[in-house]
Amino acid sequence: ANQGLYNGFLALGLVWGYWREDMALQLFFLGCVLAAGGFGGLTASRKILWVQALPALIAMLAVWGAR
Repeated sequence: ANQGLYNGFLALGLVWGYWREDMALQLFFLGCVLAAGGFGGLTASRKILWVQALPALIAMLAVWGAR
């Protein structure tokens, strides 16, 4: 349940940043996803690096490139 709540807050933050067209807010929440994915990849399962951290990094580059 905690993980679902955490993911929900991150998704809400990303939607909020998109709705406000606030690149800094989007990058902040994507950075949170990247940090969590990196930590999870190092402490729980390497698979998390590929399914959470890598997509967050790609999304950060896309947001940065779209400015």
